[in-house]
Amino acid sequence: PELQVTQANKRTSNMPPSSSSGQKLPRPMTPPGAPPPSAARTESKLSFGVVCSSNINRSMEAHVVLGNAGLRVESYGTGTNVRLPGRSAMEPQIYKFGTPYEHMYNSMSATPEDAIFFTRNGVLALCRRGAAVKPAPQRWQDMTSDFVSQHDVVIAFEERIFDAVVEDLQMREPTENFAPIHVICLDTKDNPHEAQLQGRVALELCWLLEKAGDDLLVRAPEIVDAFQRERMNHTPIKVLYQLCYL
Repeated sequence: PELQVTQANKRTSNMPPSSSSGQKLPRPMTPPGAPPPSAARTESKLSFGVVCSSNINRSMEAHVVLGNAGLRVESYGTGTNVRLPGRSAMEPQIYKFGTPYEHMYNSMSATPEDAIFFTRNGVLALCRRGAAVKPAPQRWQDMTSDFVSQHDVVIAFEERIFDAVVEDLQMREPTENFAPIHVICLDTKDNPHEAQLQGRVALELCWLLEKAGDDLLVRAPEIVDAFQRERMNHTPIKVLYQLCYL
């Protein structure tokens, strides 16, 4: 036990600052001046929503990957609360949706012991990433219908989350536009490694849908079907599709 503590203490010098240091989490900075011509991107035609349970692992990975690729994307969770791994399966860290990622980070790094533990289990890294993208996790069911209806495609990263999104869309009052929303499930285990892998898979699919352009309504089912058959030759993944209107 003494050796383990010594090793852990050596790692604290490399850990990001906690709330006790009085420092806030860093935010990405844009270099001054006009961007170079090579940085220009065509604005994506489609709007994508990516959804997991707590809006901190799978959907945030996809949010970063799709956003970095130049696609318009927002991320959400469908759970009752934001649940993060704690010191045991019976002691998860639970926060309300809307709690800033920075607050979660600070509360889980308030003591050296907490900072060591939540650095090792990867939760602090997830909070840092979340804070670099947006202020706080958002719950899909709490978003207004006008806001949700902006999305052309919604990717859910688990079958029960797919079911929750479809059920929510079917229960809402139709908006004036009454536009189609293509809801797709890419079943993904809830751990950072699988989230990273499936984030790239989601990007592949989203680019195929983006290229369909104005023909998306007609072509989406065949694109999703062909994508699933192609992926089954490499990494088996459960893909579900449902067309909804809102």
